[in-house]
Amino acid sequence: MKGIIVNQFGGAEQLHLQSIEEKGLARDEVRIAIKAAGVNPSDTYTLSGAYAVVPSLPYTPGVDGAGIVEEIGEDIQHVQVGDRVWVGVSPNGRSTGTLAETMVCEGRFVHRLPDNCSFEVGAALGVPAMTAYRALVHRGQVQAGQTVLIHGASGGVGLIAVQIAKALGATVIGTASQAEGKAQVKAAGADFVFDHVTADTLEDVRAQLNGREPDVIIEFLANVNLETDLQLIAKNGTIVVVGNRGTIEINPRLAMQKESSIVGLILWNATSEQYAEAVQAVTELLEKEQIQLSIGQSYPLSQASEAFQTVIDGKGNGKVVIITE
Repeated sequence: MKGIIVNQFGGAEQLHLQSIEEKGLARDEVRIAIKAAGVNPSDTYTLSGAYAVVPSLPYTPGVDGAGIVEEIGEDIQHVQVGDRVWVGVSPNGRSTGTLAETMVCEGRFVHRLPDNCSFEVGAALGVPAMTAYRALVHRGQVQAGQTVLIHGASGGVGLIAVQIAKALGATVIGTASQAEGKAQVKAAGADFVFDHVTADTLEDVRAQLNGREPDVIIEFLANVNLETDLQLIAKNGTIVVVGNRGTIEINPRLAMQKESSIVGLILWNATSEQYAEAVQAVTELLEKEQIQLSIGQSYPLSQASEAFQTVIDGKGNGKVVIITE
């Protein structure tokens, strides 16, 4: 089969399409013909060699994907050959990467794809949808009637977070930097859409919200926005750090004054119970069409480098996917 191989860490130029030997199947594994694979910011961090999880070289990237079951191990009962499925695998697991024509995946990461979802949508579920759900429910503990700010809502995770927060009954504020991104955030259901909030625009945002402040902030660039988040968060509010690219100096007194909480999130820290709950919740939201995933650019497998560069440059709105057939 053909797939992407990374022989050394670095930038998008390290992605090479070549023939790969197929892996044998263990009794708890599933072989999937991948139709579409997702590209996440975390995939680009892994490629750089500077992420929390460093794979052994050479490796095939990709943790999100969707396709058709080709073969199942002896212990697999929840899916059958021919089923349409999506996968969201842990980089700590035994699964091969999704940027290939086929992959072998631990059965616990394989889930039936709802009939109303395309393979491209399935490829956008693993990291984005599961991260959005965990950020809002497990870490932010969002309740109906609360106000949620999603700081950087035009990305793959952000757009899903807008929809899940609305499904939970929250008032949703989304921010984005470009007109196209703002339009997508509004179309996803956000009640208010602003430019990225800065210290200079805090009062403008408060004025638009009639003095209200968000109970929960979902933060994708904490090294830039955390100080501002602490100024904007409501008393006893929670800031959930989902993304960060460096260090920042903050004044802890801001957290003291409002008794606010700063909590972190790594998807792979989910317990088996949390993971199962998130899968079930996301599946139900999809079946009820309470969330609809926005697919940004699509690339063929031969242009995986271009797809990764789009994510690295932050040029894409919505999910960047790679079509493998």
